[in-house]
Formats: sequence, structure tokens, C-alpha cells
Amino acid sequence: MFMKKVESLIDYRESIRVVDATLRDGGLVNDFRFTQEFAKELYNTNIKAGVDYMEVGYKADKEMFDPADFGLYKFCDDDKVFELFGDKNDKIKLACMADVGRCNYKEDIHDAANSPFSLVRVATYVHQMPGAIDMIEDAKKKGYEVSCNIMAISTAQEEDVKVALEMLGKSGVDIIYIVDSYGSLYPEQIMRIASLYKEYADKYDKKLGVHTHNNQQLAFANTIEAVGDGVDYLDGTYAGMGRGAGNCTMENLIGFLRNPKYDLYPVLKFIENYMIPLKESGAVWGYDWQYMITGLLNEHPRTAIAYTAENRKDLTNYFKEISMQD
Repeated sequence: MFMKKVESLIDYRESIRVVDATLRDGGLVNDFRFTQEFAKELYNTNIKAGVDYMEVGYKADKEMFDPADFGLYKFCDDDKVFELFGDKNDKIKLACMADVGRCNYKEDIHDAANSPFSLVRVATYVHQMPGAIDMIEDAKKKGYEVSCNIMAISTAQEEDVKVALEMLGKSGVDIIYIVDSYGSLYPEQIMRIASLYKEYADKYDKKLGVHTHNNQQLAFANTIEAVGDGVDYLDGTYAGMGRGAGNCTMENLIGFLRNPKYDLYPVLKFIENYMIPLKESGAVWGYDWQYMITGLLNEHPRTAIAYTAENRKDLTNYFKEISMQD
């Protein structure tokens, strides 16, 4: 059995970077309707906690998504982000996510020199790789760091993933992300996937990142597994806020990392002052049995999200509905 060196759990790598995705993945819970106070205090907390990047939200196409239906973090207009957070700060970098086929990146992602953002995170499925490559090269020409999240890899054929990794390796992308979109992967699988990704990352001098979901209460376990496998960019959200079962909890992640630049106390203070009240106000996310079921079945959690919204309690009927479908 492969054994990781014990010092990997008691020492730290300078190359590790923490990415806060609360406004972006958490925004899927409340249609991105966070208050300005929440966003500004989250920004300040990230700086105090030593977080390296803060993902502000999506660059969604306003022709496809009505701004009246969402808060500003669905669109991340540069001028509004500048208004919220001010000019670029050398203590933290801002990031935005752009989905292949759901953004007007040529128009809405401006030159980095005139933008509050430093990192553009391209999100794609394996079959959309040509579109993702075009977005990556566009962002690189505009002066950004660029990452690529290959979503739903638990449902993709390994040979297709290899082709996608080869394409990314030859592109200008800086960071390639392992993404457990359905929360269906186990640490042993993360280890094998990280080994595969690392072949291409080493070959083409790329960094690796990991983004996990908590359907089977393994988001944190899978993230720290990835750390031991050489993955450097680690996504987390405060109180695990994210779509459905949520994400790797920032508080666990910061508590785990040994680098003294990271400080848990501000994270706990923000959870106390903002995340607990947000939960009490009716925002719903986090591990629940219906999400466990979709994770076990390697299914998109959309049916579990609907089950939750309908306040259903008939778990056995739900299990039969999705496990016996054609």
C-alpha cells in the first residue's frame, strides 16, 4: 500500500494556496443574494486568515441569465467589484468563474490590467474542451492567471480525461483542477486521479487544484488526500456553504494546514457572526441523506436539491425513484 511521508502532515509546503469559494459556490444556495456587509467582511476575514484567493462569483452572460433573478455575484461586473473591494490588494487575489457556454467572455472579461480579478477559473465538461481552450487562451492574452475545472470527472471515460489533460497541458492554463462535482469519489480514487493528473502537470509544468463536494461527508478527507498527493490549490467555503451538500469546510482546511500564515480564529469569528445567522435565516445547504444517495449513485444532486426544496421526508421512495430509473 502507498504510504505518505508523515512529515507531509506535520510540516507544510510553501506552494499550497487556499481558495475561498463561498460567494461563488455558496451563491448557488441563495441565488447570489449576499449583502454587501457579508461580502466585505468575508473579504476582510480572508485577508486576516491568510487565504490566498477569493472567488467572487461567476461571469455569467446577461443574455442568458436575467440580472433581476440573481445577486451581483452571478455576474461580477468589474466596476461593482471595484466598488465593493477597492483596488487590487497584494494580500489577496480575486477570482471569477466562467462556465463554457454560459458566459460572454470576449466582452465581459476585460484586460487584467483594468480588472479587479487576477485569476479566471474556466469551468468545463470533458466534451466542451475546445471551447474551454479558447477561453483559456483569451484570458491568458488578457493577462490573467487561468485555471480549468474539469467537472463531473466521476462520470467521464478515463481515455477522454487523458485527452482533455493533454489539451490543457499544451494550452496556456496555469492550474488544472480535480473536481468531484457529485461528491461521489473516495480518497483512494482521489489518489489515483491525482496521480494521473500529476503526470500531465509535471510534463507541462502546470499546478494542480482540487474542488470537492460533501455528499458523502468526504469533502475534507478528499481535499487533504489531494494535499498528500501533491495538489497545491485547495478550495474551501465557510461552513461548507455550497450547492446541495456543500463543499470542503474552510474551518477544517485552515485548521489542518500547518503554515503559520493561516489563522483559524478569524474564520471562526466570521462563522459565528455571519454563517450561523445565514443558516438561521433559512439558507439551506450541507450534508443530508438525499445528497448521500446521489453521491453513492454518482448522480447530479439536482433531484436531491428538489427533494430538499419540497421538504420531503420519504427517503425510501426517493431512493427507489432515482436508483430504479432507466
